[in-house]
Amino acid sequence: MSDKNSKLFLLILLGMLTAFGPFVTDMYLPSLPSMGEYFGTTSSMVQLGLTTSMIGLAIGQVFFGPLSDRYGRRLPLLAAMWLFLASTLLCLYAQDIHQFVAFRLLQGIAGAGGIVISRSVATDKFSGRELAKMLAVIGAINGIAPVAAPIVGGVFTDLIGWQGIFWILFGLGVVLLAACFHFQESLPREHRLASRWSDTFRSFSVVLRDRQYVCYVLQMAFAQGVLFANIASSPFIVQQHYGFSAFAFSLCFGVNALMIGVGAALSVKFHRQESSTLAGCCGMVVIAVSQCLALMLGCSFWVYEGLMLFLLFFMGLTFTSTTALAMDCQRENAGTASALLGAICFAAGGVVSPLVGLGNILSSTGIIFVVCAFCSLFCMLIALGRRRTRVYFAFSTFFQNSLRFHTNRT
Repeated sequence: MSDKNSKLFLLILLGMLTAFGPFVTDMYLPSLPSMGEYFGTTSSMVQLGLTTSMIGLAIGQVFFGPLSDRYGRRLPLLAAMWLFLASTLLCLYAQDIHQFVAFRLLQGIAGAGGIVISRSVATDKFSGRELAKMLAVIGAINGIAPVAAPIVGGVFTDLIGWQGIFWILFGLGVVLLAACFHFQESLPREHRLASRWSDTFRSFSVVLRDRQYVCYVLQMAFAQGVLFANIASSPFIVQQHYGFSAFAFSLCFGVNALMIGVGAALSVKFHRQESSTLAGCCGMVVIAVSQCLALMLGCSFWVYEGLMLFLLFFMGLTFTSTTALAMDCQRENAGTASALLGAICFAAGGVVSPLVGLGNILSSTGIIFVVCAFCSLFCMLIALGRRRTRVYFAFSTFFQNSLRFHTNRT
């Protein structure tokens, strides 16, 4: 066995770990009605398993991040995978809905280990534009996975039921565990935090005192707010308001997920990471306002879907660059910084998701889009600080060159 992993292996492993958490959370969503019948309980109790898994994803990142800074990346990663396999089996053989909900919390905590450590490993191994390119793939997967997971689950639910979905998750866990055994430690002993437990978790206060890092994290959280508002509202808007079938809704979900990935992939074309995030934030504001007005005026489905594609594309532009910028701010505390980034973003999604159901879902969804987009741009402008003018110049140069290229072609 070589003393280091290839870039291709790291790319595949980190991508799978990034997608793992959202798949743990969302893949079983289409089977919620059948689970209510199986456990003989209400739909709200079954949905509580989704809530506890998201709580687990937030808590787990705060827990595994400092652990990986203290003990290295490999050992906590293996522990997370073993915990996931155990919790998945417990979910499969739960005797009632209360046990299932509790075991889903453990499953979420375990899934969080993969998410937080994947960003830390990327920060350990790469820097600058190379880090941005690696995070572009991770960011694309992170944006696509929460949207794609219900589609994948919907394909298999009618064939194998909710237990079959969890057996698929168990199989994925086995594959990832085997890959983690092959993974070579990315954080040398001399770079680990050799301190007491109290000092380990005190690193959170160190990271949170970095104003620029906090602004980048908040920008990312508000961008995630746009994503989770769309995930929570689109089933009702597309199927109930516009009258499309569940299959047609799945197709729309897939196209939307693709646009997030396209935005994340194209973000590396910018010469400066700040320019990519700023472009995405400005685009989100313009499209969010347009979408809000369109929904309130009773627009057609095609107007709604077209604007949503652009909104998710601009959101995807921010995912990769913002993650790279935030992690670069705290390279010496990469595990803790990654933990806070993930925990705050999942918490934002948990707060935003139920808000779309307040009042008229069309109006509330549009308003949430606008609020999250403006807050995202505001946080980015604060993060830029004195570098704002320099980034504006790079930002304008990029679009001038793009316009000149388009003019020459025509």
